[in-house]
Amino acid sequence: MARQQVASMLAVALIVGAIFGSVPTAVQSMGVCYGPLGSNLPSSSQVVELCKSVGIQGMRIYGPHKPTLDAMRNSGLGLLLDVGNDKVCELAASPCSAAAFVRDYVVPYYPAVDIRHIAVGNELNGCATDCIVPAMRNVHAALADAGLTGAIKVSTSVNYYTVVRDAFPPSSAAFARPYMADVARFLETTGAQLLANVFPYFAYAGNPGGAISLGFATFRPGAATVTDPGNGLTYRNLFDAMVDGVYAALDKAGAPNVSVVVSGSGWPSAGGFGASLENARDYNQRLINHTHGKDGPQGTPRRPGRMETYVFSMFNEDLKMGDPTARHFGLFYANEEPVYPINFRID
Repeated sequence: MARQQVASMLAVALIVGAIFGSVPTAVQSMGVCYGPLGSNLPSSSQVVELCKSVGIQGMRIYGPHKPTLDAMRNSGLGLLLDVGNDKVCELAASPCSAAAFVRDYVVPYYPAVDIRHIAVGNELNGCATDCIVPAMRNVHAALADAGLTGAIKVSTSVNYYTVVRDAFPPSSAAFARPYMADVARFLETTGAQLLANVFPYFAYAGNPGGAISLGFATFRPGAATVTDPGNGLTYRNLFDAMVDGVYAALDKAGAPNVSVVVSGSGWPSAGGFGASLENARDYNQRLINHTHGKDGPQGTPRRPGRMETYVFSMFNEDLKMGDPTARHFGLFYANEEPVYPINFRID
């Protein structure tokens, strides 16, 4: 995650701390984010077989990688397909480029590959955000020309810490970036979901003084609860509070019918404050259980129901730049051995 977001993360954490001081539908799946920035990673076909063998139901890939698309044919895995950040402004400027993307990476594979979402950009910032909605429109139109708009939804994947302000209590949240209003209206019109990357870890690690308890951040039973004075809803974990902040922002943007797909969430097993095998296993296993109902009511207080979620990430990616934690979010090592025990078969 970019360093310029650290201040935002810390602000969220401090706001949560203040609260603690004052206040005691569509096809569902549990998937993983499959990034390529690791040494000696297995082949795409091996990755698909690993997913199937452990009960993973879906996959997110960060660009239209043909070997992965080929490996996913008739696998039964759902796919969240990113166009690649470097292509977003090209897709915005040229309907022909959008048509070529659909022609090359969608039509030859669907429905043998169960493409559920196309993400037009992942955590874009700066001038590139001006391209998001035009690119989504062009890709949506290209899918319509191919007769696929009802089956495949077009959205963008956003960073919670970048796009949400006034995040606590959740009912007060609103979008922090003007372009998000146009994104929300597009999704409302097309019936697509907002893809949101939601990482409680960064709020917890951003304030090591303890304003956010580890239990609240990792779904641990018995953690202190927080009641939202705006609507009376009670929160037992930070993840729900963050997701419901996104829902509040969507409501304020005039898109109350848009649902959220968690396009990335996870906890690092090494490399920084609070990053350990135990905490990573606790968070990710409870994330799986929580969003799919094994540990009680499904969904969030504001939006009950199973939530399509992608755990970040499939492998430890040792070639990633940035903070050391970025290289330690994986569920598996490159040799396909688990970093820690985790169970995807929860139904």
